[in-house]
Amino acid sequence: MKLRTIFYGLTSGLLLGLSSCSLNYEPLDTYSDVTEGVTSDGTKIVFKDKAAVESHLTTLYNQMRDRQEHWYVDLLLISDSHSDNAYAGTTGAEVVPFENNSIEGSNSVLERDWNRYLEDVARANKLICNIDLVTDNSLTTAERAQYKAEAKIFRAMVMFDMVRLWGDFPVITTVADDITSENIDEVYPQYFPKQNTELEAYQQIEKDLLDAVLYAPDNTPGNKTLFSKSVARTLLAKIYAEKPLRDYTKVIQYCDEVKADGFDLVDDFSDLFGMNAAGTDAKMRNTKESILEAQFTSGAGNWCTWMFGSDLVNWNNNFTWAKWVTPSRDLISAFKQEGDEVRFKESIVYYDCNWSNYYPSDNYPFMYKCRSANSSIIKYRYADVLLLKAEALIMQDTPDLEGAADIIDEVRDRAKLGALPTSVRSNKNVLLNALLKERRLELAFEGQRWFDLVRLDKVEEVMNAVYSKDSGRKAQIYTFDKNSYRLPIPQSVIDANDKIHQNPGY
Repeated sequence: MKLRTIFYGLTSGLLLGLSSCSLNYEPLDTYSDVTEGVTSDGTKIVFKDKAAVESHLTTLYNQMRDRQEHWYVDLLLISDSHSDNAYAGTTGAEVVPFENNSIEGSNSVLERDWNRYLEDVARANKLICNIDLVTDNSLTTAERAQYKAEAKIFRAMVMFDMVRLWGDFPVITTVADDITSENIDEVYPQYFPKQNTELEAYQQIEKDLLDAVLYAPDNTPGNKTLFSKSVARTLLAKIYAEKPLRDYTKVIQYCDEVKADGFDLVDDFSDLFGMNAAGTDAKMRNTKESILEAQFTSGAGNWCTWMFGSDLVNWNNNFTWAKWVTPSRDLISAFKQEGDEVRFKESIVYYDCNWSNYYPSDNYPFMYKCRSANSSIIKYRYADVLLLKAEALIMQDTPDLEGAADIIDEVRDRAKLGALPTSVRSNKNVLLNALLKERRLELAFEGQRWFDLVRLDKVEEVMNAVYSKDSGRKAQIYTFDKNSYRLPIPQSVIDANDKIHQNPGY
């Protein structure tokens, strides 16, 4: 008979991440979160028809709009406050360690993120593993292929975040079976999966994306919320730039394919993050630069804005406590030294507030790229892809420094900055540092900086130096070293599964 309760001590995130189902089962003759009944021979029906499949696909897309805490808010804390771009912002014990480099496996932010990412994987797996079993003939072969491709892009995107954070983690691509008294020895291990290597994770991401790029929807200029072929190509360019799969020829190939899909830089940088003239809505959505974005309109607002600053469409909403990801003096100095007013004013804003954690309260800087409840969150945009191509041109076996410099100049031109001088264009190491600075200024507060430093082995050089030159930064607790390139796996995960091992240095 079915076991009614088992392993109650497991976290809900682990359960959903592994099985997308509850272990607290009655006989499967009614609807539940993972089944829509059973056939006469006892086979579970996960999706009874096309409408059920499409409803679940909508659920995947809703993760972008409704669950921003881990893939956006927390990722900015890691990418910017754990780099030289920002301070933690608050005095909370869960966020300060990202600024002073004292992160441990007990950190509640990382525990939340691990569990929620695995929940996302489980939702994708539910569709990928079951769509071909749907007997509704109105669900065509082409639709099955497309919906599965969209789910694979979502899964790849989630796993890409996970592998860059933790390195080795369980790469789960199946839905665990129900446990019964008859199969417990066989099924039990499915709920406690092994820890795959970083390379295995990247190989699965690559496989998902290569499958998906064949069948995903094309880029739709009027709807940049879709998991499209262009999103898959963007992710392929990104994974081939990472050390485990590094292939700069493929980086260039997929960057060029994204360009061929119709993407380009917008002429006005404020089109990406600005407000309309009336100050009531986002200035633009679905720009030619945006590859994937989450969109928010009146009545379905983006709550993230009050984590970072003030909501320009509701000024007093939650503007009474210190905000996360406060721009650092080092970043502000970098903008000023470059004379970069265009991107500075779209990235950082000064308000009068009620706290003075890092600056005087009457002139306090805030991250400005998520400035209202109607602001879109741009997950991927073409400037990132373009600068990634420049990186590949610099780092490939036969560098094309002039080609890379021309790309950097294209991005700088929009910011009304001059071309790179010959002394920079002709020296590989100097040009690489110029690229890193350009990415820093262009992509500040977009979840990039920490991962740029990791990808190019710059963590120790940059981060161990910033504490002495940034007077506002909290004192460094631990020195950055090679072990710092991965974050600690949550201790609660290790306690629940003896197949999971902590990353070195924690």
